[in-house]
Amino acid sequence: MEKVLLQHLEYLTGIRPFRNWRNLDSLKVASEYIENEFKKYGLTIQHQKWNYGKFEYTNVIASYQPELKKRLIVGAHYDVFDDQPGADDNTSGVAGLLFLAQSIAENQPNLPYGIDFIAYCLEEPPHFSTKNMGSYVHAESLFKENTEIVGMICLDMIGYFSDEPNSQHYPVESLSERFPTVGNYIAVIGLEKHAAFSNEVHQRMAKAGGIDVQKINFPTNDGIAGLSDHRNYWYFGYDAVMINNTAKFRNPNYHQITDTVDTLDLKRMSAVVNAVLETISSPLDFSTKGVAPKVDPPTPKEAELNFFKKLIAFFKKMFK
Repeated sequence: MEKVLLQHLEYLTGIRPFRNWRNLDSLKVASEYIENEFKKYGLTIQHQKWNYGKFEYTNVIASYQPELKKRLIVGAHYDVFDDQPGADDNTSGVAGLLFLAQSIAENQPNLPYGIDFIAYCLEEPPHFSTKNMGSYVHAESLFKENTEIVGMICLDMIGYFSDEPNSQHYPVESLSERFPTVGNYIAVIGLEKHAAFSNEVHQRMAKAGGIDVQKINFPTNDGIAGLSDHRNYWYFGYDAVMINNTAKFRNPNYHQITDTVDTLDLKRMSAVVNAVLETISSPLDFSTKGVAPKVDPPTPKEAELNFFKKLIAFFKKMFK
């Protein structure tokens, strides 16, 4: 597994210019690589396109058992923040997504629903938390089509780990009293209102072994709880979780030029991917249909301001 993951990591992080929202050609190279990999596995491919201004962006969707109406969603974003390679954020998630798709296609598990493996564009700022996010576009389409889904599993930053003392930090001190202070685990991030789903995902991943799996069910989707594409499925009322290494609260290379492949722990990353594979290879007994959101997401500029306000608030708590 490590060899396959490394192949995906090296190719995608090697694309230049970097895969941010301004570099459309690079995003196209990435999406075509992902699509070609999906095709090798014999999965059914769809493109979901939308526009922001004069630019067009694409979600790549690969479907297992496309004839079944009920779906499980497994997704990861393939864009990066600004000018950096984004090995952990989020090439690690995309590499994991590709391996999962390949394994499911080869193993052909007997499931009463299909699985859609989705590579999203525009997760990163300035589009984060807006309607421009590829995951918002997809979640909204599920709602409009009244699609029944099992739930959504988001892979975002699953490659960086540390055995150093006090290498794990938290947005609030109370969490450091409940969870490890060494950054060598993976987290299942959920919401209390969707706890049954996140608890089941956590139990299955923990049972798979190979890595310590922690679970955090937050009361709201603020802060670290809603830091990736799963947030948009929550927004439309679907069960969803994020599989994550806690991002900036562990990885010092977060959104930096130093987020490179050589900083990742492929052994532990492989254990995470294997745990997710074990989780999705047998039926998950859940079913949700969307609900109409009460409030619209902010525009890109508003979202960026909100992001920095939250960041400033976090640092005030840290240093007060």
